[in-house]
Amino acid sequence: MEILLLDAANTLIHKPSLWDQLIIVLEKHHYSVEKEALFLRHKMVSEIINFPDRTTKDFYTEFNSELLLALGIIPTEKILSDIFSACSYLPWAAFDDCGILKELNIKKAVLSNFNSTLKNLTDQLIGENIFDEIIISENENCRKPSVDFYHLAVEKLGVNPENILYIGDSLKLDVIPAQKTGMNTLLIDRENIFPYAENRISSFKEIIHYI
Repeated sequence: MEILLLDAANTLIHKPSLWDQLIIVLEKHHYSVEKEALFLRHKMVSEIINFPDRTTKDFYTEFNSELLLALGIIPTEKILSDIFSACSYLPWAAFDDCGILKELNIKKAVLSNFNSTLKNLTDQLIGENIFDEIIISENENCRKPSVDFYHLAVEKLGVNPENILYIGDSLKLDVIPAQKTGMNTLLIDRENIFPYAENRISSFKEIIHYI
């Protein structure tokens, strides 16, 4: 492998305080939901509804309505407003296993549906100059799951797709289109959401076995 190409949101970075905030709001409205069930429903809804490069209140109203319905909760205006107030625009953090990326002797890049803040985020949370290239949908004319976005990455990186190992957290947005482009792929599944998926890792520490 010549290049390690990674997704960003929920692959490199996440919002760890989201789950506790959601649980607090739900408990306020007399719903007791376990974190594991909440995480699973959230992940499934995320596989169906694509996040925009820059989120808005209207987007979160739609997304959280679907999340509540997936939990069997009717999405009233009050609960949606409380979720938005408590959970929107929470701070990002790097996953603990991102530290291993500094030790991998391979060129690294990012391909993500994200906005122009991503470079600053990765510099602050993971380390400066860890990634040789950061390709974001806001700057390009396409986004995941379009295969064109992956072809664009191949062109920018200047290598054959079979020499790229792509890692993401979504089958729909990451693995399937990357495979169609000819890249090697790994699904990062830290919470064991996709037990039947092939080529799956639970930590970045396992990357060493594939490069």
